[in-house]
Amino acid sequence: MINKIGMRIPSKMGAGGMESIASWASSNGIDVIDVPYYNEEVKAVLESKGLEVGSIDGVGAVGQTKLLSENENSRLEAVEALKNQMTEVSGLGGKVMFMCLVPDDITMPRQKAFEIWKETFPSIVKHAEQQNIFIALEGWPGPAPYYPTLGCTPEMLRAMFNVIPSKHFGINYDPSHLVRLGIDHLRALSEFGERVNYCHGKDTEILHDELYECGVIQATFGSKYDFSEGSWRYTIPGQGDVNWGKVAVRLEKIGYTGPISIELEDHRYWGSLEAERQGIIKAKEHLAIYFK
Repeated sequence: MINKIGMRIPSKMGAGGMESIASWASSNGIDVIDVPYYNEEVKAVLESKGLEVGSIDGVGAVGQTKLLSENENSRLEAVEALKNQMTEVSGLGGKVMFMCLVPDDITMPRQKAFEIWKETFPSIVKHAEQQNIFIALEGWPGPAPYYPTLGCTPEMLRAMFNVIPSKHFGINYDPSHLVRLGIDHLRALSEFGERVNYCHGKDTEILHDELYECGVIQATFGSKYDFSEGSWRYTIPGQGDVNWGKVAVRLEKIGYTGPISIELEDHRYWGSLEAERQGIIKAKEHLAIYFK
């Protein structure tokens, strides 16, 4: 199976600017860059280094979003901004919009947020269809203790896809979130494979000693690692519990041809520019075993 390897931009690398990011990536076997925004300047920089754009963060649709606000005027403004971005991105040749739907009030129950989503998103997806844009919904469950994100569990994804059957509304398959939630990452891929619009290369290690200490709830006195809540930690691919060989087989079976984009959130490869670069390279080397 041949898929291009991409990456989201870690913080230290991002501080150097797009020219620096693109130069390093093209010199180290990265094919695709996910970007927080996309315009003519970013497009020119990527193309000058032989790189492709991957997912583009949806404006106002990553993290706490007014798209799920109880205030109708706030919702309408957010919808209009997102639609305008879709039109602009489409005109530049972009295809995938990355979204992580956390209500602006993180204490809002998911069922209530879902009811607001049902009113808000049909017109967004209709516009995405018109612009040939594919939405990739991130499965990060959101901040503890509320975990308010829509689309982080099979239960919610099934309900959302029943409301909006369009392929233009799909998921960013990131097995790391499924593993930490105790959800079978391979079964989820088998069930929702036709709705995979993008894929992240990120892993999770279950920390069994810590699981004994605090169970599946957040550690009371703080976790031992960055990118952790106690009984698990995010890692680069190959250093966690995801079976990437089996993931590759299932992605091939469903006909996924997009990139596998490294999202670097790993205690061991954080805190400095050199650490981030080392983490990206090690992640790429492991993913290349199955996807190159």
